Amino acid sequence: MLEIMPINGLSMEPAKLPSFPYATKNGGSKNKSRRSNDLVCIFNTFAVGLVYVCRFVMSNPKPNALDSSKKGLHLLKLSGECCFFVNSVQLHEGLESCSTMEELKQYHSQIIKLGLSYDNDAIGRIIKFCAISKNGDLGYALKVFDNLPKPDAFIYNTIFRGYLQFQHPKECISLYSQMLQSSVTPNKFSFPPVTRACSLHNAIEEGKQVHAQILKFGYSSDGFSQNNLIHMYVTFKNLQEARKVFDKMPRPDPISWTTLITGYSQLGYINEARKVFDKMPERNPVSWNAMISAYVQSNRFHEALQLFNKMQSNHIKLDKFVAASMLSACTKLGALKQGEWIHDYIKRNGIQIDPKLASTIIDMYCKCGSLEKALETFNELTKSKSNSDSDSDSVSVSISSWNSMIGGFAMHGKGDSAIDLFKKMETESVSPDYITFVNLLSACAHSGLIEQGRYYFKHMVESHGITPGMEHYGCMVDMLGRAGMFDSAIDLINEMPMNPDVGVMGALLGACKIHNNVELGEKIGEKVIELEPHNSGRYVLLANIYANSSKWESVAKIRKLMNDRGVKKEPGFSQIEIEGSINEFIAGGRVHRDSKQIYEKVNEMLTSIKSMGYEPESENVLHDISEEEEDVENPVFYHSEKLAIAYGLLKSKPGEVLRITKNLRVCKDCHEVSKLVSKCFEREIIVRDRSRFHHFKDGVCSCNDYW
Repeated sequence: MLEIMPINGLSMEPAKLPSFPYATKNGGSKNKSRRSNDLVCIFNTFAVGLVYVCRFVMSNPKPNALDSSKKGLHLLKLSGECCFFVNSVQLHEGLESCSTMEELKQYHSQIIKLGLSYDNDAIGRIIKFCAISKNGDLGYALKVFDNLPKPDAFIYNTIFRGYLQFQHPKECISLYSQMLQSSVTPNKFSFPPVTRACSLHNAIEEGKQVHAQILKFGYSSDGFSQNNLIHMYVTFKNLQEARKVFDKMPRPDPISWTTLITGYSQLGYINEARKVFDKMPERNPVSWNAMISAYVQSNRFHEALQLFNKMQSNHIKLDKFVAASMLSACTKLGALKQGEWIHDYIKRNGIQIDPKLASTIIDMYCKCGSLEKALETFNELTKSKSNSDSDSDSVSVSISSWNSMIGGFAMHGKGDSAIDLFKKMETESVSPDYITFVNLLSACAHSGLIEQGRYYFKHMVESHGITPGMEHYGCMVDMLGRAGMFDSAIDLINEMPMNPDVGVMGALLGACKIHNNVELGEKIGEKVIELEPHNSGRYVLLANIYANSSKWESVAKIRKLMNDRGVKKEPGFSQIEIEGSINEFIAGGRVHRDSKQIYEKVNEMLTSIKSMGYEPESENVLHDISEEEEDVENPVFYHSEKLAIAYGLLKSKPGEVLRITKNLRVCKDCHEVSKLVSKCFEREIIVRDRSRFHHFKDGVCSCNDYW
């Protein structure tokens, strides 16, 4: 039993406390009593709003010295010579300042000595640290929780949060059920974590029950609970219920609107998402990013760019999330100028460049055709990182940045540069990963570096313990096939520990097209079509292999097969950025406002290069030509990239680089035309097709006709 006695004659002044243990019978407290026989220590401890003081009796205390003249102080006589006095405010502060479990356990031991093991307020703070602190211990929290006879809502809520933080949604839901069975009434802080747990666990029925209880306990107007309900139903892909919750909210906040926008966009209802966005009374950067991301992820890049421009006109500041989304859009569109502006904005406004944003910037420059800017950015980030404190978050060069740069070299046919960067990576003790070797082997494939590719395929396993995956085998088959080493490629496929996928077989089919291997191409082509029957590109590639050998009946069969299966050929298009504006062209298209001048320029180009020996190729009977255009005379003359080049010559300044993005592989005729135009008109032309970059300059392509 605790004996509580009022105290008189002791100093009421607070004192700083030493680390636990605070004192011993022989002394150790820094605060001495005015009485020569007493040693007093004020403890950093907590106890239900009362004030206690710790006193160590060095000799027999005089009971008559104690009276009730001092209020707020009590002596808790425990056992032996030790009596504890605890200041509640100091204990609060002490528990809040805990940084390790060792410290926490010392406080916990003092609370136990005070007889407060069952006190919800004191123990609740112990549980809070253990359950949700980054240095906590959820297991310890649960043990303490299990010993509480009557935990209150605060403690239940804390454990809910702990379960979520450690990714245990099922246990969170079970504990909520236990809470109700124990007749503990949930409060408004109970429902958000439980609702989120239902989302994570895909507990649809339990989620509906929680929704009903939110209404039952009177929290239908609580925005936090309602927002989590919207998120839950979005996770369940039940937009109808999500919309009902939203529509019943008296005052939806930006989180409510943004969650609904995200829900519509994730399920492909982009137009509905835009309608919700347009109705928002107040937008923040998060809501703008949600809508921009929706356009980017659905490949509606032009609309993403238009919305971004509207955001700018409304003077909304970019954050790193909007910047990352827009850089992705610029990457897809080949909008280098727009991407450069965003990068400059990031630097001017001191936006933190995290690993994702760093790799996004590098990737944008690589895929927009500016390998120099990509390398410059990479080197700047690397230099900044080496000059900064190791714990600094101001710059961040992660493995993804190295991978992006190596991948950039691969796309541009710079195999030797990719290998050099990889060697630097190893020298700086940056551990490569699965993606690193996919990009490195791709670089070897695009540059015809056979021996180097074979070496790094082994090096990946022997030096870094990375097991080759499907993508690695695909790169190796592509490399060997491009080199015409069909026997080696087939042997490698047969040695694979898994069945080759359509990517591996497609790489071999592409090699058959390059080397006009009709017999093997026919066999592989049929397998590829079986593996991917709805991909029009597979049919087109096989048809062109037949066409190269004048097997027109086989070409007709492929066309019929496509028609019978309802496979529509992917329309080819090319884009060019002029003065920050993206212009798109399709083969034979005349919708552009300057189409008359463009076609005149194409004819001028063709006339000029014919004097240099140009003869049109007619191999690609299906490539980039729709059914409606087959009656056009010489349709190959008006492929989309030719129209884009012509427009670039019309609208750009003399000597300016033309950067073109194409969604399909560049055909042989356009490749030849681009080489000759670069020489005849003294222009550098950079074309990004579906798989790589082509740098045309002075009549030569960087791929050395190896693509």
